[in-house]
Amino acid sequence: MSTIFDWLFSQYEGIDTHLIVLELFGVFFGVLSVLYSKNNKILVYPTGIVSTLLYVYILYVYGLLGDMLINVYYFTMSVYGWYIWTRKTDGTHVTPVTTVTKKENKIIAIIFIATMLFITLVYELFNKWQGWPSYVDIITTAFFFAGMWLMAKKKIEYWIYLMIGNIISVPLYFYKGLTFSAFLYIFLIIVAIIGFYSWKKLLYKKVATI
Repeated sequence: MSTIFDWLFSQYEGIDTHLIVLELFGVFFGVLSVLYSKNNKILVYPTGIVSTLLYVYILYVYGLLGDMLINVYYFTMSVYGWYIWTRKTDGTHVTPVTTVTKKENKIIAIIFIATMLFITLVYELFNKWQGWPSYVDIITTAFFFAGMWLMAKKKIEYWIYLMIGNIISVPLYFYKGLTFSAFLYIFLIIVAIIGFYSWKKLLYKKVATI
């Protein structure tokens, strides 16, 4: 047991203390954000904004440009989502949970492909290729970019994209030595499953009242 513990946390040897502290705060606010998201609470956005700003800096230092840009994008979409979630659709009701339409599926496909091409270009321009972690970073970035757009639109499919992105991210973050963040992604996988079924109940409730 101690061997596993040593392997997990020995990766922080030589890392500046302020980076470790910032990562812990990023994890903390990230957990709060996803829990608020699961419960369909507007506080998902202010807590998420704090977490994303912290991770922009951390991921820049660690050279994960794709994930860094995810968090820049998250910040932008959080502001947009904050507006969408609080907007009243008919003067009384706020935006409800819905499923994606055929048109929205096309938009998601465009976001996904465009993201992969853009992040690939970023790695090329900055000469930051690091082997397989870079390819994994590109794929997870695409899933998270598309997923964040879905969350802003309050689409239940958001949780599926989040789940896939989280599963892929776990080995990447362990490999890069971001152990606390890797455990965060494991936790987020569980929350994504719970969140999916929680939103599914809201979706069925909406359908039943129509």
